[in-house]
Amino acid sequence: MNGLTRRGFVAGLGLLALAPRMTAAQQRPAARPSGFDVEALIAGAALGGEVGFAVIDPATGQVLAQRQGQRAMAPASTLKSVTALYALDRLGEGHRFTTRVIRAGNTLILAGGGDPVLDTDALDELAAAAVADELAAGRPAPTAFAVWGGALPRIDRLDPAQDEHLPYNPSISGMILNFNRVHLDWRQGDKGYQLSLQARGRKLSPRAYTASVAAVNRGLPLFTYEAGKLENWTIARSSLGKSGSRWLPVRRPELYAGDVFQTLCRARGLALPNPEVIEILPEGAEIARHDSPPLRQIVQDMMEYSTNLTAEVIGLAASGSGDVAASAAVMAEWLREQGIAGDFVFHDHSGLSPQNRISAGTLAALMAGPGRVRDLRGLMKLIALRDARGKRKDSDIRIEAKTGTLNFVSNLAGYAQAPDGRELAFAILAADEARRAASEGQELPEGVMGWTKRAKALQQALIEGWLVEFGVPAPVATVQGARLSP
Repeated sequence: MNGLTRRGFVAGLGLLALAPRMTAAQQRPAARPSGFDVEALIAGAALGGEVGFAVIDPATGQVLAQRQGQRAMAPASTLKSVTALYALDRLGEGHRFTTRVIRAGNTLILAGGGDPVLDTDALDELAAAAVADELAAGRPAPTAFAVWGGALPRIDRLDPAQDEHLPYNPSISGMILNFNRVHLDWRQGDKGYQLSLQARGRKLSPRAYTASVAAVNRGLPLFTYEAGKLENWTIARSSLGKSGSRWLPVRRPELYAGDVFQTLCRARGLALPNPEVIEILPEGAEIARHDSPPLRQIVQDMMEYSTNLTAEVIGLAASGSGDVAASAAVMAEWLREQGIAGDFVFHDHSGLSPQNRISAGTLAALMAGPGRVRDLRGLMKLIALRDARGKRKDSDIRIEAKTGTLNFVSNLAGYAQAPDGRELAFAILAADEARRAASEGQELPEGVMGWTKRAKALQQALIEGWLVEFGVPAPVATVQGARLSP
């Protein structure tokens, strides 16, 4: 466990079990500074629904403040904090996902290993290695080309309730390319709109031949999708403007990756037949491979960019389950096996499902206990502070946390550090469940942007007030009497 003993990790997890039972006597008496009125701040944000929070001294496990701290609410993407710790524990921080090219007789096989961050540029490196091996061996050109994605179960959509065209809701299999997204670009010319679909990487952007797109004269819906020989998209012409771009999800990931690999091999002198999808991987000789970055780096990127696909992939890989719901239940059971008490239920690993539930108290204890042991803070995004006009402001306060956003849900969980080094672990959950349910699956429903802006301003005001209110002692290496690994 990279220098961390499992005993130390479990000791940190034990804080989660203790937190719900902490009595008022264990909490530091409130001594609010002038101007810091929590209820007035919450009322002023005018969010409706519920606001819950918990604040913990991570050095001692002492609960400093909470409001509806044990109320189970939708975590949204703050659930990725649980997924991160779960995957690192089950798979190991150095785990890598491998994509291979296999020669089985006259068939060349692109075998996905569930790499969630494989992109077009990495696939090109794999193609270069495979072509070099084929040419050096002097083998005849393959008469068949197959793609295998059986390293992970096939998931058609992460959340069927979400709009079809949302790029953060793609299909999943063991063959993943560009987060299973295709890049749509459009420009208005003399003869109408020119639209293109590309497998965009950092350097290379070959055309994606397995999907098509057309602009049509209509108002709504913005997009339509139909699966035929190709993945066929239409887009409302009235929504395009003069030029623009966006990502669209891929629903046939094996054929998408195979198509791009075929293009990359052709550019290097190896002509492959059109790809076909196979369910069973035959025995053969590995002629090229690409290993992903280590899992800790993958997790860090997931926490930075909140990629749903990455969260689901590493959760599925850690559990070995056959679908997302079953895998999420295994992750929840993993927490319970550590002796953790709390009212939580998981339906996925990313937080995309609104049916997920966890309390602010449990999330804050996760940060203060196992998160501190595994340096979860070092994997989290630096949250900028903003002034009343929404512009970034200079501050000596440092907030490293995971955001979580659904329609009319805005959460933040992580760590806040004052200029003198004082540190807090916290979780803030805010949701107007009635408005969330009414807008489920919609992209940017009316009122959500203003609501989310007010929620984020409330989060910042609470954190700034807490750092003034609580004088947290210098950190020590114990939590509830159990010494943690350094």
